[in-house]
Amino acid sequence: MTTQQTPPAFRTSTKATRAQKRAPWMLLAPFLALFALTFVIPIISALFQSFTTVDRKGLFGEDGVTGRFAGFDNYVTALNDNGFVASIGRMLLFGIVQVPVMIIACTILALLLESASARWPGFFRAIYFMPYGVPGVIATILWSFLYVPGLSPIVSLLQSMGLQPDFLGANSVLWSIANIVTWTYTGYNMLIIVAQLKSIPGEVYEAAKMDGAGPFQVAWRIQIPLIAPALVLTTVFSIIGTLQLFAEPQILSTVAPAIDTEYTPNYAAYTNAFAFNEYGVASAQAVIIALAAFVLSFTFLALTNRRPKDERDQRKRARKGGLEARRALQTRAAAGSAVTTQADRSLPAGRVATTEGTER
Repeated sequence: MTTQQTPPAFRTSTKATRAQKRAPWMLLAPFLALFALTFVIPIISALFQSFTTVDRKGLFGEDGVTGRFAGFDNYVTALNDNGFVASIGRMLLFGIVQVPVMIIACTILALLLESASARWPGFFRAIYFMPYGVPGVIATILWSFLYVPGLSPIVSLLQSMGLQPDFLGANSVLWSIANIVTWTYTGYNMLIIVAQLKSIPGEVYEAAKMDGAGPFQVAWRIQIPLIAPALVLTTVFSIIGTLQLFAEPQILSTVAPAIDTEYTPNYAAYTNAFAFNEYGVASAQAVIIALAAFVLSFTFLALTNRRPKDERDQRKRARKGGLEARRALQTRAAAGSAVTTQADRSLPAGRVATTEGTER
């Protein structure tokens, strides 16, 4: 008889296992540290500061400064500020008009650049993306020269045609800012949509051509439904960016008297913090802006991720059928127990005892 010896099993070193577990955290440590330092800690600090206030003794606080807990007083002050509330309404109007225009423009550009007949798509992608590489302050300064009468060739051309444009007036400066934002961020959003378009398999286009679909039908029935996640993402980014608008109105306020220090919510918080030293009120306004952005983004995502009506009705019918079946089973079980109890009561006492004894 020959005995077959099994080879010794290799045992993993405990030190190697621990090192493998520590390696991902060591690689993530720099990012987590920067994330906590630049994102988590400022949010916690702003939340804490929004519930505190500073009492100054003397005209400029020369006799002492003391901090105290203020509760929701800063939020009440912020919401009672008519200028701040008006700025939120102004940005909502801005977003209702500017965001759809920009999303439609970047979608059309992406579809044109990814069409089969597009020439030099890489070159034009770089041209359209180039405005995003210009800092917002520089872009606003450049556009301000195109808005100011006497300096702008556009204004001079329109005046030679008998028109009197006022790009910096009270009724038009908001849309002048919208033009700057659209010019800056359309190329950025276009690249996100282009990346989504490149993920569509080529077999889908071949099948559409075999079915006789033209370019418009391919774009409307195939490309746009398949790039819906990219459109949702760019729209959410645009909604959040709308409430965070700051650089453009601040720079244009030097040449546009219609822009005051509370023209946008972020501008109002900046003014309270660094002009009036009301850091508690400014922090409360920042928290309100963040909550407004969260509510708008969540509402938009809930509406876009809503199931189709046929599927919702089918789920309701299935849920209703399940409830009815459960109730029928409960009713049948209750009826069966009632019949058993009635039968036991109708038997004679001796028979019941005999039956119970037999069961035992």
